[in-house]
Amino acid sequence: MNKDSSESNLDRRQELRQEEEAFLLQKEERKLKTGQRDSSFVWILNSIYILIGFLQILLSLRFFLRLMGANTENRFAQFIYGISDVFMVPFSTLFISPVTEDSANPIGGGNIFDLNILVAIVVYALLGWLGVSLIKYIYGR
Repeated sequence: MNKDSSESNLDRRQELRQEEEAFLLQKEERKLKTGQRDSSFVWILNSIYILIGFLQILLSLRFFLRLMGANTENRFAQFIYGISDVFMVPFSTLFISPVTEDSANPIGGGNIFDLNILVAIVVYALLGWLGVSLIKYIYGR
């Protein structure tokens, strides 16, 4: 009977080890899935921050160029205006912007305080914040 009990104990220990290994394996798999999920979460948030930051810089450059009466024939100014036009369409006729004419600069137009660009900057910042909050809410669940 002592031999049977010893074999039974050995079998039971082996089963316990296998169960423990299975439990540890499941735990590691859950940890890996959580790490992958967290990595995706961080990637999405960083992408939103980068895109909104780029847009804020682009619109700020547009505002500065218009405020300073940049030469509209300049390639850099044309480039900035061309890229940012797409983002300014919803705001282009919101307000009438005051213009001061510069008689010394016939090419460049006047100095324009474009309130529409400032509104666009604020709206896009709010949309970015809303997007980040939504992603955090979804991933927080």
